[in-house]
Amino acid sequence: MPVFEQDGIQIAYLDEGEGDPILLIHGFASNKAVNWQNTGWVDLFIKEGRRVIALDNRGHGESQKFHDPEAYGAPIMAEDARKLLDHLGIEQTDVMGYSMGARISAFLTLNHPQRVKRAIFSGLGYGMIEGVGDPEPIAAALEADRLQDVTDRTGRAFRAFAEQTKSDRLALAACMRSSRQKISEEDIARIERPVLVAVGTRDDIAGSPHKLAALMQHADVLEIPGRDHMVAVGDKVHKQGVLAFLNNVDA
Repeated sequence: MPVFEQDGIQIAYLDEGEGDPILLIHGFASNKAVNWQNTGWVDLFIKEGRRVIALDNRGHGESQKFHDPEAYGAPIMAEDARKLLDHLGIEQTDVMGYSMGARISAFLTLNHPQRVKRAIFSGLGYGMIEGVGDPEPIAAALEADRLQDVTDRTGRAFRAFAEQTKSDRLALAACMRSSRQKISEEDIARIERPVLVAVGTRDDIAGSPHKLAALMQHADVLEIPGRDHMVAVGDKVHKQGVLAFLNNVDA
């Protein structure tokens, strides 16, 4: 996979297909392959005549790892995404993020609105505003010697996922402990681009998609039936809904 370096930071990415671009930003403890390639999203968009760009967020996948929480945070990671667009010469793109990737996508849209045509916030609803709980049990679970030692249910799920993706667990713990800059309701209300908020109906992490969408001027909700936070990504209803949104909504 190609890598670009900006300000001494190495970010791995993929760039496949031809046509209107879409930038994919994965969730916490995942990577571009697990979140987007293995679930069929990349092939789906290519078949739809799209140019697909997906990056490994810093601390994840094949990108550079840091063990200092100050190196992370959604606004910083949104700048990595913006610099990748600069590197590829892409002036404007559709953007889709899952979970942490949705938060990063929101900061990208807020801070560089001219670069975003339409946005899809998947796996994150009103948790975008109020947060998604205490990060410490997840960070502690990632640092634990063994999965068997983790008792917190959410921490155990993320630890197991991190092991599955063969991630640098200390880098993920630092990312989880980074300063979590909140996005206010007033900030979200400034987003003028068309937005789709897609959340599984059994997702107990994301928060209400309807409450988040109601804050924006041009936002729709996609409910992914029977799916929780960990399995909603590749669901066929998710894919059908996103394609319908992109094909039917003009920016």
